Amino acid sequence: MDRRYLLHAPPGYDPAKPSTLVIALHFFPGSGDGMREMVGLDAVADRENALVAYADGIAGGFNALICCGEADDVGFLTALAEHLVRTWGADPDRVHLTGISNGGDMSFRAAVEAAGVFAAIGVVSGGYIGSRAEAADYVPKQPVSVITFIGGQDQYADAFRTGIRSWQQRLRCRAASRPAGTPTASRTDARCADGSDVTVYTLPEMGHSWPGAPSGQLADPDAGLTATELIWDFFAAHPRRT
Repeated sequence: MDRRYLLHAPPGYDPAKPSTLVIALHFFPGSGDGMREMVGLDAVADRENALVAYADGIAGGFNALICCGEADDVGFLTALAEHLVRTWGADPDRVHLTGISNGGDMSFRAAVEAAGVFAAIGVVSGGYIGSRAEAADYVPKQPVSVITFIGGQDQYADAFRTGIRSWQQRLRCRAASRPAGTPTASRTDARCADGSDVTVYTLPEMGHSWPGAPSGQLADPDAGLTATELIWDFFAAHPRRT
């Protein structure tokens, strides 16, 4: 099967220097182009000299935890990461996944089933949910750090909160700190037994959205924080652990 992705390389790209790679996954129904326009990762990549790949799902979606289709998207994302390491000089220790909604769910699935490929995931309005996630042994076999954003007005908020609690319990994560957060969000941090970290932002007034995105179908420009910048900072601090 032919698969499609859009790759953004920064002006300072040098194939001789390993680059951080972020693979971004859209919502359903959506596209890599729509994800690119909404989240503003290109500007971050240009500033930080990183690569960003916007992957397209089949028929507008990824075969994640509760939706959609039957494509081998774990295989696709693994192959895409390997291809960009081999042909574009992406640093294999700094390959990350981020996504919203269906793309966020897909990030959790890939974190578990392609452990060792992705150093960290950034999940916005998505979760560790569905029948696969109910199995106690459905966890990464190698460390994968997680930053996630949950809107209190999201119809899936309870499921997302339950899911991230299960993730932390199964990986034996302990609260590392509880910063005050911002006036519009609370934040918790935990360190897991395998050395990975989990940061959770809860935004009580936000719905099923990407906080801080200026425009786009699931943008919330007034959320009070900018998920894109926070995800980048988290990724920069979390290279692959072995």
